Amino acid sequence: MTSARQPRKCNRVRFAAFSVLILMLVGGAHAPQAATTEQIVVDWHSGLAISGYDPVAFYTEGKPVPGSPEFEYALGGAIWRFRNLGNREAFAANPEVYMPKFGGYDPVGVSKGIAVAGNPNIWMISGGHLFLFYDQSRLELFARDPERFAAAAEREWPGVRSTLTP
Repeated sequence: MTSARQPRKCNRVRFAAFSVLILMLVGGAHAPQAATTEQIVVDWHSGLAISGYDPVAFYTEGKPVPGSPEFEYALGGAIWRFRNLGNREAFAANPEVYMPKFGGYDPVGVSKGIAVAGNPNIWMISGGHLFLFYDQSRLELFARDPERFAAAAEREWPGVRSTLTP
């Protein structure tokens, strides 16, 4: 290598190393990232599951409570937010207990073989599971016979889930 090319090559290597370092620093400054999925109701713009509400709070506080960006957890292709560290730790230890049933899809729709996103402001806990509903009328329909709708949705869920992007 000629003496004129040697400094140019060193400069390119330094520039490449500097660029990688900048990309790592910028990438590390963001909140936890998750690959987007359709098998859990996720906001496509933010990657947040159940609109950023704390799934544990439905059980502990009996209402939807917004989670904080300070307490996030990536799981199942979604970012889950929590009100506090304790809720995040409880979820991380037993996510299947706190995650909405059927990935947050409306169980009435799922029972008919259709994936209809549930609304975290229209919800019910039945049989120890959190269910989210598309609208109030579907919640009322489900509430008349939750065991029947949950069982029908459970039978249909594998087929519905297979149509959703993992």
